[in-house]
Amino acid sequence: MSPSNPGTTLLPILALLLAATLWGVLWYPLRLLEQVGLQGLWTTLIMYCAASLVGIILAVRHFHEFSRCPGLLLLIGISNGWTNVAFIIAILDGNVVRVLLLFYLSPLWTVILGWLVLGERISVLAATSIGIAMSGALLMLWEPSLGFPWPRDGTDVLAISAGFAFAVSNVLVRKAQNVSVTTKTTATWIGVAALAGFLLLYKSAPTPAVDSDVLMGAIILGIGGIVIMTLAVQYGVTHMPVHRSAVILLFEIVAGALSSQLLTDEIVLPIEWAGGVLIIFAAYLSAHQAVKAK
Repeated sequence: MSPSNPGTTLLPILALLLAATLWGVLWYPLRLLEQVGLQGLWTTLIMYCAASLVGIILAVRHFHEFSRCPGLLLLIGISNGWTNVAFIIAILDGNVVRVLLLFYLSPLWTVILGWLVLGERISVLAATSIGIAMSGALLMLWEPSLGFPWPRDGTDVLAISAGFAFAVSNVLVRKAQNVSVTTKTTATWIGVAALAGFLLLYKSAPTPAVDSDVLMGAIILGIGGIVIMTLAVQYGVTHMPVHRSAVILLFEIVAGALSSQLLTDEIVLPIEWAGGVLIIFAAYLSAHQAVKAK
């Protein structure tokens, strides 16, 4: 990619901004579907089944890769499954901005897991970003009545665990260097659908009595939303340095904050904003950190 050609830079930037915006406003169509009777887990199952069908078609030429490292692909599917299921449930039940901010503790977990699992050296900048992120988390989770930080409710736990699972999946994807992006993406989508289906069976959830247009809306959201967002991210990060793409993807928080302010009456407290600013700054530093392999 030649830096002197603006066109080669503009398209990846636009692709990443599109993906970040769609992820930031995904909560709204999800809540609309929930209001007409399609609960979060059912929506997740339908969306990711639709995306998985697209992925299987795209991965036909790479089917042999599923037998190359089945255990690693299974773990990628499970970790991404929890990432998406937990995130969707949290964004449906909790405060949009708070959920997004707590989810973006994921760079902190990625650095720590990269050190523990991949043997990556933590630079001074990385250690600084960890400290800043932890400070932001402490502020956001501080409970005056308890006198120490603690998740406010189940949505906090889901948001934090979704970010942690996302970090796990990032580390696993790094380990699967000999597997194509198409195969790993398909494994991700299948993992989300499988986990959502398992949880619905475990809960003995009744089949939702909704109109066919509601089901079609979830299918369209899967193909026109999940697939497009994933492909846009893949295109952007492939054609742009990772530190730049990581920073641009933080626009998801901006999109989520603006959309929630316009479309809901949710309130973010000053101390939560303060903690969120620290988390965003830590994520920014993590995007620029020099993590060196031992």
